[in-house]
Amino acid sequence: MALKRKGQEFRQHIVETANRLFYRHGFNQTSFSDIAEAANIPRGNFYYYFKSKHEILEAVVEYRLAGIRAMLAEWDATIPEPRDRLKRYVRILLNEEQDILRYGCPMGSLSVELSKTQLVLQSRAREMFEVFFDWLKAQFLALGCGRAARDHARHLLAVSQGVSLLANAFEDSAFLRREANQLMRWIDDV
Repeated sequence: MALKRKGQEFRQHIVETANRLFYRHGFNQTSFSDIAEAANIPRGNFYYYFKSKHEILEAVVEYRLAGIRAMLAEWDATIPEPRDRLKRYVRILLNEEQDILRYGCPMGSLSVELSKTQLVLQSRAREMFEVFFDWLKAQFLALGCGRAARDHARHLLAVSQGVSLLANAFEDSAFLRREANQLMRWIDDV
């Protein structure tokens, strides 16, 4: 049992390391060697857990999806009002400001990169957007937005991605904060 647990922890360490490197350097720019070196493991041990870079990406996407789902479930459990949950979503921009300014959005960056070279894998990365979209739509439905809930959810997702992209491109934290605050006001008006 202890050996199996250690193996799972070792695999998880590789996935977390790959996740960080894919975000900071890109999937296509990150090699097996880069991951093995950053994880401080011999490359041969690496192949025991992952036979291809695509397998690592699958594991990274699953890791990210699990994190997103857990975060949203926590918000549902701890934030009673849907309007406040929507604002919490917008606060991701503020809480992750430094990383966004330097690397962009982890979901958006990966999705765009894969859409150019790895169309099959890009559909897996799109799942992260789908999880957020479904959750956002549920929040707008809970606010009583009815048919507009879908459009509001897509709008909020699109604007937050656009803010991430432009804040990163221009390295403009004031823009990011201003747009996040504007989104909060929009949520109040919905």
